[in-house]
Amino acid sequence: MTKSQSAQGVQIAQALRSFLEYCEITKNRSAKTIENYQHYLGRFADFAGPGKRVSEISLPLINDFRLWLNRLTDRDGKALLTIKTQHYHIIALRAFLKFLIRQDYRTLAPEKVELPKLAQRSVDFLEREELEQLFAAVERGSITGKRNYAILRTLYSTGLRISELIALNRDQINLETREFRVAGKGGKYRIVFLSPEAAEAIAEYLRLRRDDLPPVFASHGRGGARLQAVSSNKGRLTATMVQYLIRNLARRAGLVKRVTPHKLRHSFATELLKNGADIRSVQEMLGHSSITTTQIYTHLTNRRLRDIHDQYHK
Repeated sequence: MTKSQSAQGVQIAQALRSFLEYCEITKNRSAKTIENYQHYLGRFADFAGPGKRVSEISLPLINDFRLWLNRLTDRDGKALLTIKTQHYHIIALRAFLKFLIRQDYRTLAPEKVELPKLAQRSVDFLEREELEQLFAAVERGSITGKRNYAILRTLYSTGLRISELIALNRDQINLETREFRVAGKGGKYRIVFLSPEAAEAIAEYLRLRRDDLPPVFASHGRGGARLQAVSSNKGRLTATMVQYLIRNLARRAGLVKRVTPHKLRHSFATELLKNGADIRSVQEMLGHSSITTTQIYTHLTNRRLRDIHDQYHK
């Protein structure tokens, strides 16, 4: 793209393709992030209309787009998009505008686009008694049961995201030192630590395996120790499988709460903060890029500060 072309402006759809390629190659964004950007920004490009140029992106156009998003309804008149989803559209749009400015395109400055104010996010987690109920609900007489128990222990011990758990390979984990390195969002690596209970649960499960396939947690089906192929990734569990088994175990445990892998991640962080960990350390262990993300747990640190105040202020 020459400077003269940049000065004249290019079509939004054309610049969007360049942005997605930049996200994939230069920024090494995940496939899911790129898919989301394509969806959100494709919706903006369609709203702006064919032939619309990046130089024509203006605050009035963006405000009209935001109003359109907010008024999208189904046949029954129910809003299609939550405020949070609308928020994601604007985040993607700001990232797109930042890219355009860096590439010397003539367009709207991204800082002029304000993000919508969201209600403070609440964190739902499992109490210690509920966790014990969940662990106790696993029937550990079979290899599948031992695997399920190891999955629960690992999620609670490490705070892994579900994508990180299913991608975990046996050669990554050192069960003696009880630590390993994991690639999180954006390919950022962090050190993860296993509790003694989690390490023992994994070791007990792996001792029954009769294969040399990479995944730590595998799909056994009815074949017991003999593995089955799942998609093109032999033996590896899918996110849907893990969500399903945790939901079933929670039901068996008699828990009223909806239990997900991410709720175990919340429980991991909550336990750390309740027992005195500082929020920066928790940020690092969760693999959050920004402390702002970790601050959803601020209510816990506030509670701890109140307890300290009550203890020491006489």
